[in-house]
Amino acid sequence: MPEPILIRPVASKADRTAFVDFAWDVYRDDPAWVPPLKSEVHGLLDEKANPWFEHAKAQLWLAERGGRTVGRISAQVDQLVLEHMGAGTGQWGMFEALDGETAAALISTAEDWLRAQGMSRALGPFSLSIWDEPGLEIEGFAEPPTVMMGHHRPEYAAWIEAAGYAKAKDLVTYALDIRDWSDPMIDRLIASGEANRRIRIRKVDKSRFGEEAAIILNLLNDAWSDNWGFVPLTEAEIAFAAKKLKPIIYEDLVRIAEVDGEAAAFMLTLPDINELTADLDGRLLPFGWAKLLWRLRRPRTRRLRVPLMGVASKLHHSRIATLLAFMMIEYIRRDAVANYGATHGEFGWILEDNKGMVSIAQLPKATINHRYRIYEKKL
Repeated sequence: MPEPILIRPVASKADRTAFVDFAWDVYRDDPAWVPPLKSEVHGLLDEKANPWFEHAKAQLWLAERGGRTVGRISAQVDQLVLEHMGAGTGQWGMFEALDGETAAALISTAEDWLRAQGMSRALGPFSLSIWDEPGLEIEGFAEPPTVMMGHHRPEYAAWIEAAGYAKAKDLVTYALDIRDWSDPMIDRLIASGEANRRIRIRKVDKSRFGEEAAIILNLLNDAWSDNWGFVPLTEAEIAFAAKKLKPIIYEDLVRIAEVDGEAAAFMLTLPDINELTADLDGRLLPFGWAKLLWRLRRPRTRRLRVPLMGVASKLHHSRIATLLAFMMIEYIRRDAVANYGATHGEFGWILEDNKGMVSIAQLPKATINHRYRIYEKKL
């Protein structure tokens, strides 16, 4: 008879380490998994370091059987989620398990905690928020994820659905070969934008990084404000995100579009840092930090990812918004191929029903390469 499962709260530094390290037990034999930097995961969960905790709270649990860790989960209540996604909406995430029985026990524990907090609806997985790693991978398991994207076991979807969850929303990423393309319609759009004296497309200036980051992230708050699941970034979170992103921001991979001298759109592209960290096994010490710093000086990666792109809400559904988007895409594409040796790009994540972004992401020969699902259940 199998030993019983014990679910217990994370209550010590050792527990926190076990929580983070458990991912290595789950994925050690998965060739598509890229170990995250452990310092980044610990930072995400650190109430003193992560300003998300200024408006949210989370509880973490470990599942054990016979003294061995066999699963983990978080549950969280975010005041901004309650304001923007509806009263009673709780979330869970950071979910990993070795078997279906453990998965069921973990999800039930998270639900009980959410009910005790007055929640009537559960959404997940979110690890920890919409701005971190939202959704469960349900397609694309064979391909390693790009930077800041999740990877999960194929069994998880069935285990979550067995707990009574149904699809709330799918998020997709589009991939394509960026070395060369020729599309007459896109070429005409770019030429039209270049002839428009109201439009200026510029690179970011890292010597003014704080100011540039604020422009981009405030545009993001505005551009995405009508999207499903949107929760605004606070000023503290904007500063925190800027600090984290600065080491992997390259001026020729980020563009700000101005209309009549006012910032109106942006596109942020990142080298696939996962290609640079895959052999570090999540550790920066003793020598991982030196390897990473050297590689970041001028990264050469096969893939790049566009995690964030947006146009000011007042320009949504306008022709000029389309011009700005395709001009930024083309200018960054040229530099990515010439300066970073990139051959493939990935757009996403994108809400499956965000028609505007989907129409832009469906560039010549682009295909969906990953799909992530957010689940919901009434409590």
